[in-house]
Amino acid sequence: MPRKISFINYKGGVGKTSLVVNLAAQLAQQGKRVLLVDLDAQSNSSIWLMRLDRWNPLNTAETGHLFSVFDPGISTLKDCVVKDVVRGKEGEALLPGLDLIPTTFTLVDLEHDFEAPDGRPAFAIFQEQLAEIENDYDFILFDCPPNVLYAAQCGIFCSSEIYVPANPDALSLIGFTLLIGKLQQFNHICASFRVAGMQPTAEVKGVIFNAIKSNVDIDVPKMRMQFRINQFKNQGRVAKDARIFDTHIRDAIIVRRAVTLGLPVHLVGKLKGEESVKDDYAMVAQELSGETQEQS
Repeated sequence: MPRKISFINYKGGVGKTSLVVNLAAQLAQQGKRVLLVDLDAQSNSSIWLMRLDRWNPLNTAETGHLFSVFDPGISTLKDCVVKDVVRGKEGEALLPGLDLIPTTFTLVDLEHDFEAPDGRPAFAIFQEQLAEIENDYDFILFDCPPNVLYAAQCGIFCSSEIYVPANPDALSLIGFTLLIGKLQQFNHICASFRVAGMQPTAEVKGVIFNAIKSNVDIDVPKMRMQFRINQFKNQGRVAKDARIFDTHIRDAIIVRRAVTLGLPVHLVGKLKGEESVKDDYAMVAQELSGETQEQS
């Protein structure tokens, strides 16, 4: 059974997509079979990895993207998988093993137009379809929006673990605190929809400090975040082994260049002084791979 992991913070702008895309790429580089599911209607992961030349036609199509799976008879998740999504100029696969379920701007309609014929919530439909393909992968990573609405619920309901990207600032701490409360509410609502064979309800397992500017002292923000994690541990609201990752990802111009090129950072040509952030992503992936998970 794969490790299914949601990345989410109630605060936007924490570099979540750059973290998820590059962790997925690093895991694939290690030989893991990885599926990245873009659950954010902004479609940043999808646009990054497909580039606009492949994503633009999808944005006007009726099928092949995440929103279409909620319209009976249109698509299933299996139909939407973009195999070996990272491609070169000649269409060659540059990173075999990294697949994508893309989204488009239409996903925003899920929040106000969705009504299943059988009355089931979106997350239950999504879980049923994901179960048909999940064993093709070692890791399934969910790029969630900064909320716990319908799209994010799909990832959270299916996940075995949750990680919170954060910046070293007060707003990230507030977003983390809000997220824990919203997760508790959702887990209570969705409990009756869990089916045999699903892993236990996902818990927040860690916080990853991301996109840290040079010369920024993170000791105090890190201390405050650790204090909050300890509070939530004592209340049973996060995993008992929840922690702040040892590796902190630095901000770097190469990340913006990677988006423009439609490549993960480690496939971008060398820039002077930019190797550090590549190493950061590799080390976070190594920490993530070292996390243990009890299999159901």
